[in-house]
This record gives sequence, C-alpha cells and structure tokens, in this order.
Amino acid sequence: MSAAESHAAPYIEAQQAQASALPAVGVAALDHSRSEALQLLGERGLPTQRDEDWKYTSIKAITRTRFTPAAPSVECSKEMVDASSIENLDSWRLVFADGFYQPEHSTLDGLPEGIRLAGLGEVLKTDPDSVTKHIGSAMGEMPHGFAAMNSAFVGDGALIEIAPGVELDKPIELVFLSGCSGEGFLSLPRNLITLGTGSRASVIERHLSCAEDRTLSNALTEIILEEDASLDYCCVQDQAERTFHVGGLFARVAGSARLKATTATVGRAWVRNDARVNLDAKGAAASLDGAYLAFGRCHVDNHTHISHNAPECTSRECYKGVLGDRGHAVFHGRIVVQPDAQKTDSEQSNQNLLLSADAEIDTKPQLEIYADDVKCAHGATVGQLDEAALFYLVSRGIEREAARRMLTQAFAAEVLETIEPAALQDYLSAKVSGQLSPAAPTEAAR
Repeated sequence: MSAAESHAAPYIEAQQAQASALPAVGVAALDHSRSEALQLLGERGLPTQRDEDWKYTSIKAITRTRFTPAAPSVECSKEMVDASSIENLDSWRLVFADGFYQPEHSTLDGLPEGIRLAGLGEVLKTDPDSVTKHIGSAMGEMPHGFAAMNSAFVGDGALIEIAPGVELDKPIELVFLSGCSGEGFLSLPRNLITLGTGSRASVIERHLSCAEDRTLSNALTEIILEEDASLDYCCVQDQAERTFHVGGLFARVAGSARLKATTATVGRAWVRNDARVNLDAKGAAASLDGAYLAFGRCHVDNHTHISHNAPECTSRECYKGVLGDRGHAVFHGRIVVQPDAQKTDSEQSNQNLLLSADAEIDTKPQLEIYADDVKCAHGATVGQLDEAALFYLVSRGIEREAARRMLTQAFAAEVLETIEPAALQDYLSAKVSGQLSPAAPTEAAR
C-alpha cells in the first residue's frame, strides 16, 4: 500500500462504519455514487506532491492527525452563532456546526415563493429523488482524494433551489462553524445550489472557527445554473491557525447564464481551494475573483479551471494575494478553450504583493486554446510595494507603517470592491486591515 493510500485508509474505515446510518441509504443513485467515490479514494488515496496539481502543497501537516468525522448530534451555542454575525447584513441564514444543519440557529422567515432552502440531510431523508440526480453532476470527474472523501460521506450541508423567474432581494448566507466537536474532528459539508431559468440570487458561504482546536474541514459546493440565470456567490474563509480547510467549487453554466464567484481567504488556516467551471452553452459567462492573505506560516493554494465548451462564452479571472512573514501561496489558473468554442473572450490575471523577503508565491496562469477565433489573455505579477508611492505618502506626514497599510489595502481593493452587499465588503475590508496591522516587514526585509 502506498503512503497516499494508507493516509486514506482511516477515512475509508470510518465511512464503512457509518455507511448504514447515512441519509438516503437504499436510494440506488446515491448508493452507487458513494460506493464509487469510496473506491476511488481507496485507489487514488489522498494527494501527494508527486501529483502535479499538488506539487507546491504538502498535506503532511494533515496526515499527522487522524481526524474523526463529526457526528450529526453536534451542536453549537447561541453565543458562537451571535459572534459569527456580520453587522448590518440582512440575509436568510442557514447555520451549520461541523457540517450539520442547525435549524434552531437559522433564519428563514419571509422566504418568497419558489425557493427551497433547507439542510441537505433532511431532504435526503424525506425527498431524496429530488436531489440525488444533481449530486455530483456539476463535478464531473473527481479531481483528487479529498473530493472523493466528501462524496463518499455525503450526508448534510445546504440545499438551495430557486425556481425559474424568481429574483431575490437579499442574500442567502451559509455559516459553517468548525471545531464545535473539539480537537481532531473532520467536517464534510456538501452544498447544492440550483437556479432555474431566468432566476437571480446572491449566496454568501462563510467558514469560521469557533475554537482554536486542530480540525479539518472538507467542504464541497456544486452550482447548476439554467439558461439566463444569474448568481453572485462569495466564499469567505476566516478560520483559525490550527484549522485545515479543503474547499471545492464546481459549477455548470447554461446559455446566457452568469456566475460571479469570489473567494476571500482572510484567516490564518491552511487552505486549498479548487474551482472548476464549465461554460456549456452559447453566451454563458463566468467571473472568478479571489483575494487571499498569507501571513505567519500560513499556506493558501488556489487552483482554478474554466472550460469554454461552447461558442461566444466569456470568462474573467482576477486573483490578488498579499503575503508577509513566511507566508506561502500557490495559484494555478487554467483556462481551456475547446475546438467548438469559437469567439471565446477570456482574461486571466494573478497579482501578488510580497511584504517580506521570506514570503513565497508559486504562480502558473495557463491557457489551452483549441479554437482559432478567440480573444484570450493571461498574466501574473509578483512584486513589492511601490517605493515612490510610499515615499510620497511619508513625505505628506503619514507614518511609514500606516502608509504601507494604505497601499496594501488599495492593492486588495480591486477584488474587494466588487463584492456585494456593502456590509460584507466592509466586513472583509476590516479583516484585511486587521491582518495587515501587525504585518509591517522587518528592517531586514525592507
């Protein structure tokens, strides 16, 4: 048995022990997909640095601990939930403790007609046929062992279904609190978001730590947009230093539909994000944006893949990172233009600001073009603060450290200023400011 397979063995054993208690056992489609995912996990194991997509991201820190899947009986306190609130944010809210739905802490009052907003686990128990056809459909081929692990344990998470033509006037907020079970636990939330033809919605997915315990969060979200639907989706990762977070976003976008997906990593956790978007019909559009901070010994890895599968589709991608101390970040953005995807319009950018001589970024923007009538561009930059701009601010009486914070926040603002609503933007700006305050480089790094 290889090291990758042996690291996966405890989770295979845990799934087999829990299999009979998972929701919707006996539903053929879900039984098959869970079994297939478990088999794949056994064959492939957890990723290692020998895998090209994990070349710069080691999971040794994760495999040193055997994490135990959290139990459905887990609870979180009202104080934890209240502490997670964003000031002035008006939203419908679903709260999860270690991946399990907490209806007593959720707010669903005033939902309009045509929306189903619920815990996935409860729907799997009461109406499994309505959702099992969608589970796994946006993912396609599983990219790695963590995705297979999540798929083998499918049990709870958020279900958002929006009927054709429905337009929401405020966002849906999904709050995932990790560490509720204590030290050494694993959460495996699975989220499913579907928007019918012509519908409009905004979803905020937030991952937070309720304690400083060592935990692993393996979260996966699938998004299916039908024709002319529009979704603004923002995933915020703001977890504690001893947390490991593996996130996956998988989306299928139909003709004339639009997906705007933003990932903001503003905590201190070890983070790996995968985003895979398929533009499947004429006129589909996707915008993938990201802002990430890496300070201390923080590690943040963003892997994105946009596939243009039809003509006249548009994609925009802008990821910006700020790294200090011994922070390490990885960006690999891949855009594939298939042979039939003529008149594709695609742009990709990754920009990084290093505030320390010890900070490190590995960046690889990538275009694969198999059509001849396209408009595509990509690029990456890595640099330090503009000394001329810094001198200008200092010469106007601003302290050097304050001037550095101002310039750094202005660098990140290109992504943050596109986020709505304003309450969420203010929350993220404050998080960035808080991270930057102690992050002024030493004299040796200047």
